[in-house]
Amino acid sequence: MTETLLELIDVNAYYGGLQALDKVSLNIGPGQVVALMGPNGAGKSTVLKTVFGLVPHTAGRILWKGQKIVPVTHEIVSRGIAFVPQGRRVFQHLTVEENLDIGGYAVASKAQVRQRINELMELFPVLHQKRKIKSGHLSGGQQQLLALARGLITKPELLLLDEPTLGLSPKIVKEIFASIRDINQRYHTTILIVEHNVRSVLDIVDRAYILDKGRVVAEGDPAKLVAAGTLEKVFLGQLTPAP
Repeated sequence: MTETLLELIDVNAYYGGLQALDKVSLNIGPGQVVALMGPNGAGKSTVLKTVFGLVPHTAGRILWKGQKIVPVTHEIVSRGIAFVPQGRRVFQHLTVEENLDIGGYAVASKAQVRQRINELMELFPVLHQKRKIKSGHLSGGQQQLLALARGLITKPELLLLDEPTLGLSPKIVKEIFASIRDINQRYHTTILIVEHNVRSVLDIVDRAYILDKGRVVAEGDPAKLVAAGTLEKVFLGQLTPAP
């Protein structure tokens, strides 16, 4: 098995005319759940968008299974990477099943798409119950589960999640995190997650990277980062990137 699934080496990227990533390096192994954390504007979401080809990187290298790639969105999907963006972006005028069917556009066989939809209905029973309901009538938590399920329809090796619990109640947040861990354990899906619920996400991740001002300022075992007070230092502006 490849020791490293995704690696970023000194990656720079610009977003909205400003430098959003400054020599960012990450190393993610197969089957890991890794968190990207930091204050607003730290570059966390830009990392995901750069990996998925939505923001071009201007320097550095991105390696997928040891091979250098230049991410282009449709090619990234075929490589085995899926992205669930912030904001529960489901097609509200379409049913749950229709949303999932659209998620399988990159799957060559319609029979495989149907089989995968059936599997996901078992994984998310509430979606099975609501399968004929237009997604605009779902609750916020149910829409987020649908977005997760749609991201899984292609059986990705790596799932990129951008703020999956944003705007949800504490009870639903707990359910979403349980689903993420279940996805990881059941399918051995590697997950890279940006999440503002810092304490909760640390309970389900294997490793965390902390960004500030576009740079990685700390990384390692979540428990050790908490014990060292690293998170508090970053959010209070007491730990900043080297010039």
